[in-house]
Amino acid sequence: QDPSDDEAIEKASENRTAARQDSDSKPAVKKKRKQPTECFLSQPEEKQESAVKAKKRKKKKISDVLQKSAPKPGVPADLQNLLSQHFGENRSVIEIEELKLADSCFLPANDLTHSFSSYLKEICPKWAKLRRNHKEKKSLVMLVLCSSALRSLELIKSMTAFKGDCRVIKLFAKHIKIKEQMNMLEKGMFHIGVGTPGRVKALVEQDALCLNSVKYMILDWNWRDQKLRRMMDIPEIKKETIDLLEKSIIKLCRDGSVKLGLF
Repeated sequence: QDPSDDEAIEKASENRTAARQDSDSKPAVKKKRKQPTECFLSQPEEKQESAVKAKKRKKKKISDVLQKSAPKPGVPADLQNLLSQHFGENRSVIEIEELKLADSCFLPANDLTHSFSSYLKEICPKWAKLRRNHKEKKSLVMLVLCSSALRSLELIKSMTAFKGDCRVIKLFAKHIKIKEQMNMLEKGMFHIGVGTPGRVKALVEQDALCLNSVKYMILDWNWRDQKLRRMMDIPEIKKETIDLLEKSIIKLCRDGSVKLGLF
């Protein structure tokens, strides 16, 4: 063997032993363990979302209800129940009893087959006589309540076949000042008033309209607007109608001078 080869082998072995000594002298480095991260389950959020969705689904629209079942015509019991629910929380049993109306206070209800004129002809067979005998100013023979000025105009047009030559006054707020209506009622004589409960109530409170001569009060009960709401589905109209009934009409009905009709 070549002596240079032996020297190379010895150097290589010396290098290996030196490397081992270095590694033994270095302290062992501990590997850091990763802290376990908390894991949150998303199930509760999903449950909440599903619960909210379920609640949203439960809310039924009027249109959905009407699609499933045909609309039922209003009957006197519907008005009685409405009054009981409205006054039930704030009135005593005796006060609620005084607001109840006997069946004899009501006219036959519209069964949804009538036009407005044909309904009025059915419930007021002696209209011609009543119209001739009416001479008082600031008063009416018939009062028709509905939900809006536009609906009032529709009803006035649709009663042409019934009203004949009797005088009709518009009792709503849109485009008509209350002073104009007060002057008309004071100077002229009218047989029928058609309008909204808010304006009628205001005229009664200002002594511009007296309801003592009224024989018939008709509520436009079954008609629905573009949002499919009846007049009693609109909170403001409902409140004003009930206020008017409580302050004036119910007493007149109980005395037998006024009859209520649901068209």
